[in-house]
Amino acid sequence: LFILYAFLTPPTVRIVHSGHACNVEEERHTERVYTIREGETLELTCLVTGHPRPQIRWTKTAGSVSDRFQDSSVFNETLHIAKIQRTQGGRYYCKAENGLGSPAIKSIRVDVYYLDDPVVTVHQSIGEAKEQFYYERTVFLRCVANSNPPVRYSWHRGREVLSQGSDKGVEIYEPFFTQGETKILKLKNLRPQDYANYSCIASVRNVCGIPDRRVVFRLTNKTASPSIKLLVEDPIVVNPGQTVSLVCITTGGEPTPMLNWVSSNDSLPQRSVVKGGTLTLPAITSDEAGVYSCVASNNVGNPAKKSTTIVVRALKKGRFWITPDPYHNDDNIQIGREVKISCQVEATPPEELTFSWLKNGRALRSSERMVITQTDPDISPGTTNLDIIDLKFTDFGTYTCVAALKGGGIPEISIDVNISSTTVPPNLTVPRGKSPLVAREGETVELECLVSGKPKPIILWSRADKEAPMPDGSMQMESYDGVLRIVNVSREMTGSYRCQTSQYNGFNVKPREALVELIVQYPPTVEPVYMEMRQGLGRPVVMTCRVLRAHPSRVLRFEWLLSNRLLHAGAFADQRDETEYTIRSLNRDGWGEYTCNVINEAGAGKCTFQVTGKAYPPEFYYDTYSPLWQNRPRVYGFKLQWTQMNPNAVDNIVAYRLGIRQTGLQRWWEQEIPVEGVINKGELITHNLTELIKPESYEVRLTPITRFGEGDSTIRIVSYSGDISSHSPGEFHCSFEEDAICMFTQDKNDDFDWTRHSAATRDTKYTPNTGPSGDRSGSKQGFYMYIETSRPRKEGDQARLVSPFFNVAPKNPYGITNPPAYCLGFFYHMYGKHIGTLNALLKQKGQTTSEGPVWSLSGNQGDRWKQAKVSIHPTASFQVVLEGIRGPGIEGDIAIDDVTLEEGECRDPPPSE
Repeated sequence: LFILYAFLTPPTVRIVHSGHACNVEEERHTERVYTIREGETLELTCLVTGHPRPQIRWTKTAGSVSDRFQDSSVFNETLHIAKIQRTQGGRYYCKAENGLGSPAIKSIRVDVYYLDDPVVTVHQSIGEAKEQFYYERTVFLRCVANSNPPVRYSWHRGREVLSQGSDKGVEIYEPFFTQGETKILKLKNLRPQDYANYSCIASVRNVCGIPDRRVVFRLTNKTASPSIKLLVEDPIVVNPGQTVSLVCITTGGEPTPMLNWVSSNDSLPQRSVVKGGTLTLPAITSDEAGVYSCVASNNVGNPAKKSTTIVVRALKKGRFWITPDPYHNDDNIQIGREVKISCQVEATPPEELTFSWLKNGRALRSSERMVITQTDPDISPGTTNLDIIDLKFTDFGTYTCVAALKGGGIPEISIDVNISSTTVPPNLTVPRGKSPLVAREGETVELECLVSGKPKPIILWSRADKEAPMPDGSMQMESYDGVLRIVNVSREMTGSYRCQTSQYNGFNVKPREALVELIVQYPPTVEPVYMEMRQGLGRPVVMTCRVLRAHPSRVLRFEWLLSNRLLHAGAFADQRDETEYTIRSLNRDGWGEYTCNVINEAGAGKCTFQVTGKAYPPEFYYDTYSPLWQNRPRVYGFKLQWTQMNPNAVDNIVAYRLGIRQTGLQRWWEQEIPVEGVINKGELITHNLTELIKPESYEVRLTPITRFGEGDSTIRIVSYSGDISSHSPGEFHCSFEEDAICMFTQDKNDDFDWTRHSAATRDTKYTPNTGPSGDRSGSKQGFYMYIETSRPRKEGDQARLVSPFFNVAPKNPYGITNPPAYCLGFFYHMYGKHIGTLNALLKQKGQTTSEGPVWSLSGNQGDRWKQAKVSIHPTASFQVVLEGIRGPGIEGDIAIDDVTLEEGECRDPPPSE
C-alpha cells in the first residue's frame, strides 16, 4: 500500500476566472486585465500546487492604499464578490505560502465598467454694447456622465445631429481645463431656431453590453437660473421644545428648480420633516441649533442658496468667585477693605442675558459703595461683578446673583454667596495614611484631598509626574468634595497626582495644591501562557516559565504542578526572571497538563504546558498526477497521497486510522492502515481508495496512531470529476467541464484565445453553418473548447491551448535510454466552408518552441465529432499544444473535447478520413 520517497515542494499559483467577465486580456505578458460590468458577479479562483498544501490569501490594492477586504473569502481559493461596485476595482493578488521557498504571488487587475446617466448644465453670458443699443446672449450646454471607460458624447437638436461646422451658430468644443471627453455646446448669439430640445447621448461604445444613455434639455426663451426667498427672519431665536418651521419659495427659474435643505451640522436632525420647500423641526433642542440653508438648482447657472441661523435659548453652568482686596497682599477678607464677588453663566444668545443682585433676598442697586458692573463680553463673557468698596460689619450676609434671558421661557439661575467673618480662603491637606496609596489592579480607589475654608471651592485633579490624560481621558477632572474616584484601576495609572483649588465657587487667589502618590500592584505577567510540547517516550522535556512584568517584583515565589499535584516550589533568586522544570526521561505518567504559578502580593501568573505524545497531523498531497481511475462502470478509484508532519517529534507511527463517508451522510466507515518501518520527513505515502460510487464526493479523515494513542486528524474531500475511460491510474483525461480546464493555459504569444463553451449558454447571435451543436457526448449542457473566427479575427490568426507539464518517469536511475511512448487522443469538430487548420504539437522542457506538428488536419470535415489519436515519444517533461488557425472566412469555428493521454503506443488508431 505504501510508496515512500522525499516529497516537499514550494508553492506555485495561477489565477483562473469565472463569473460574468466581459473580457479578459493579457497585458504586457505580466498583468492580466479582467473587465466586468458593475453589478455583475466577480469570481476568481487561485489554483495552487505545492506540498504541504499552501495557505492562500487574497489581497487587493486600490491606488496606493492597500486594504485587506473584510470578506470571508479572503482565505479561500475562490474570491467571490456578488454585485461588484466600481470602488471594488483594482489589482487583486493571490498569495500562496507553505514555508518552503518564497511565497508564490500572482495578480490580476479587475476593471469595473459602468455608465451613469448624463447631466446637462447650462450657463449663459450676456455682453452689452450701449452705443449700438443691442446685447448678445450666448448659451453654453455642458454634458457630463461618470463612466469607465471614458465616455463619448454626441449632441442632437431635435432629430438633427450636431457636429462641429454643421451650423455656423453652434460650436462644439472640449474645454482646456477638463480631462476626458466632456463636450460643451456653445450657442452663439441665440437665434429663434436655437430654442429647441437638445439631447446629449453618452456612450461607452457598448463595451460589456452597456447601452448608451441619453438626457434631454429643453431650451426656451424663459430658461433661467433659480432664485428663491426665505419667509423667515435671520436669526430665529427660539426656546427649547418649540416647533420651528422654515419656509423657502422659488421666485424664478426655468425649468422649475428642485428645493433642498441642508444644515451646518452635516445632516438634518433625524426628527426633521421636509415637505416641498418647508422644513419643520419639532421640539427643537440646543444640539439642533445652527445654520440652515435652502438650496435651489435646475442645472441652469449656479444654484441659489439662502440661509438662516437658528439660535436655541440656554442658560447653564452658574459659578462664582470671591476676590479679596487686590491692593493688599492678603488672601483674607477684612473689614474696611474692598471685596469683589463675581458671578458667571453660559448664555445663548449672550445679548439677551440680564443679571440682578439681591442681598438677603432683597433687591440690590448699584451705589457708590456697592458697585455693580458687567464685564466686557470679549474678556470674560456672561460675567457680572459686585464690588463692595469699604467692607462694613453690616455688609455681612448672603448675596444672590440672578441670571435670566430677556426672551423668557428659560428658568433663571440663582447663585448664593455668603460673606461673613467665617468666609476664609481655602487650604488643602492630604489625610494621614492616604499617600502613598497602594491598590491592586482592578480595584476601585479614592484619592483624597481635605479642603478647608469657606466656601469650599471646586478641586481640580491632574497628573503631576507626566503630561498624561486622567482616567476619563481629559487632562483635568473636577471634584466638589476633594475626592478622585478611579474605578478598575490599571498599572498605567501608577504615579503622582496633583489636587489643586480652582477659583470657581471659592476665592480668586493663588491656587493651593497637594500631591498624592498612587502605587498599583499587579500579579506577574508570564510567558508562555500556553504551550503544547510533543515528545516521545524516554526523551527529556524542559519547561521554562519566564516573568515579563510584576509589581512588586522583589518577592516572587513559584510552584510547579502536574494536574494540581505539587512537584516543586521555591523563591526566585535575585536578578532571575525565569524558573525551569525538567523531565529527564518521559514515561506514560509524565503526560498531562503542567502549570507553573508565579506569585506575588497581588496574585499569581500562570504558565501552562501540555506535555503529550500526540502525533502531528498528516498533510494531504493535492498535486497527485491523475489520481482518479475507473475499472467498473459505476465505481471509481482514487489515489490518496500524504506526508507526515514532523514524524520524528514523537514515537514512531505504527498505523493510520482511515475514515471515509459519503458527503452529506452521517456514518463513517473506518479501517486501519498498518505502517512498516520508520516514516521520514517529506516521504510520500500512497493508499488507493476503491469502490467509490460515481459521481459521489467523499470526506476522507486520516489519523496517525503511536504508542500514545491517536494523533491529530486531517480531513479532505475527494470529488469525482469528468468522464474517465481509463483502466489504469496513469492516464490524463480532460472534458473541459470545470472552469479550471484541467490546468490548460492560453499561450501568451498567439493572436487570440480558445473559448470554453456549451451549447446551452451559446449566444443566439453566433455564426450559423459552423461549430458544434453540443459537446462530444451530444450534451447541450456539456462544455468544449473552440475558436471563434468572427471579426476581428483574420486569416492566419493562431490560437494555442497549452497543457500542464507531464513528467516522463525514468525506469532506471541512469536516465532514459528508450523514450517511453504515450498516446495522445482528442475529439475534434471541423465544420464550415472556411475551416482553417488544427495542429497538435509536442513541446519539451528546455525547448523555447515546439517542433513541427505531430498531427495536423485542414478543411471542412462535416458536422460531426471525430476522434484523433497519435503516439508521441518525449525524452523530457513535456506539454501538448493544440493550435487552431483561422481560415479565409467567418464560417470556420474549430472545436475540441475529451483530450486524453495514456502510457503506451496507441493501440487502435481511429480511421483517418
